[in-house]
Amino acid sequence: MLRALDIRDMLIIDRLELSFQPGLNALTGETGAGKSILLDSLGFVLGWRGRAELVRQGASQGEVIAEFELSADHPAHHILAEAGLPAGDEIILRRVNTADGRKTAWVNDRRCSGEILRALSETLVELHGQHDDRGLLNPRGHRAMLDDYAGAGVQLAAVRSAWSEMSRARRALAETETALAAMRAEEEFLRHAVSELDKLDPQSGEDAELDGRRRMMQGAERIRDDVARAFALLGGEGAEGTMAEAIRWLEGVSDNAGGQLEEPIAALGRAMIELGEAQDGVHSCLQALDFNPAELEAIEERLFAIRALARKHDVAPDDLGAFAETLRDRLSRLDAGDDDLANHREMVEAAQISYDTAAAKLGSIRRKAAGQLDAAVMAELAPLKMERAIFQTEITPSEPGPEGNDAVAFSVATNPGAPSGPLNKIASGGELSRFLLALKVCLTGANTNRTMIFDEIDRGVGGATADAVGRRLASLALGGQVLVVTHSPQVAARAAHHWRVQKQVSNGQTLSTVSHLTELDRVDEIARMVAGDTITEEARAAARALLQV
Repeated sequence: MLRALDIRDMLIIDRLELSFQPGLNALTGETGAGKSILLDSLGFVLGWRGRAELVRQGASQGEVIAEFELSADHPAHHILAEAGLPAGDEIILRRVNTADGRKTAWVNDRRCSGEILRALSETLVELHGQHDDRGLLNPRGHRAMLDDYAGAGVQLAAVRSAWSEMSRARRALAETETALAAMRAEEEFLRHAVSELDKLDPQSGEDAELDGRRRMMQGAERIRDDVARAFALLGGEGAEGTMAEAIRWLEGVSDNAGGQLEEPIAALGRAMIELGEAQDGVHSCLQALDFNPAELEAIEERLFAIRALARKHDVAPDDLGAFAETLRDRLSRLDAGDDDLANHREMVEAAQISYDTAAAKLGSIRRKAAGQLDAAVMAELAPLKMERAIFQTEITPSEPGPEGNDAVAFSVATNPGAPSGPLNKIASGGELSRFLLALKVCLTGANTNRTMIFDEIDRGVGGATADAVGRRLASLALGGQVLVVTHSPQVAARAAHHWRVQKQVSNGQTLSTVSHLTELDRVDEIARMVAGDTITEEARAAARALLQV
């Protein structure tokens, strides 16, 4: 609910502070007094696009502050949370417009963008008038209005969920088809490469092993004679025999040496063991150096084959095994692709059926609610002296989407047999106002989180019809807040709070002022609306009669 509006240096307003109340608030005044400026200023602080030049002539900047009261479940809390803005039981919007056109906005003393202001405004205020393209006259919002009227939130959520599932299934199918097409394009390469790799069967570390063996074989003849000589020197005719002979001589005299030879004999024993191990190692080397030239040729052929295949696929020789596994996996997925594709198509088909079922159920709810809404609006039109008019909620097939496959549009015909069409194309100014009011009465529940503003919605009507308009506006205001800019005394008399907008000339400047009227002041204001500039006692009597109804 709008609690306060503070306007400074905007158009012909120098300073204005207004405190609004729940219920029906009427703003009245002569044409040109500045009532529309209040709406322009409110629209400015809400981020709406409006007049380009708003700053009062001679001022460096204009400023508007709007304070709204928020309930605990108000949808504005969600927007504030997403934007990282502080929230509580009120929200204060402030926006400044400099003389050179720069605009700056704050929400609860935090800087914010115009987009955030506009998002918040959707939850805070509804503006309805003959030229309003944001609300009831905009066909793009009719489906949401009908769904809200039908209480179709649960089924709408089911349709959105089904649409999401179907979209995911379709994306997965498309990705599978694309991947499969790409794999099929390289199927010949995959099969040849896998066959070639399987035939060679390269192992991790094999390249280094083969290279080492090849190098050893290539140098074997050059080093084998030296290794053989060394082996001979270590054997029985060499070091081993000499050391064994020395041990025998020392052991023979050890008993007579007083224990002095025990440690040397033990050391020689250990040396014999180490010598034996050295002999075994040198012998193994000699055996390795004994090779068949054909074996060298075979090693070189395999080594060159591994390296050639690694260059061909631009991988390291040791990575050929892992690369082969990757290609086998791609080939396996290609071979299983048809089955995978069929599974995805089945999933898409099942998701489509689920979506169609949910959308059909939502469509049924909408059609039932459309009939109820049409009857309710028609019942509201009769007291508004439009009993011959026809209102119809048209539901036609549309492209499927997250909110179903129905297009919804409100159409009217002003007389039986006359062609029907969109609200703003068929109805005249006064008729349009009454259509909008009747529709809004039917679409609004007992409570609303948003302040509803009606801008001269009673234009072109008077007498009993204007009274009917006033009654319906008062009914809409129950449990909420309605602001109405009106020239109708019957409507103004129904207000719980009355504001008069006046234009005055002071020091050569034209300024607009707004006053909250007492009960006595209301009599004179409504009398002025009845009689014009000259207020007679008869006009005052008529005003009192309207206020006492």
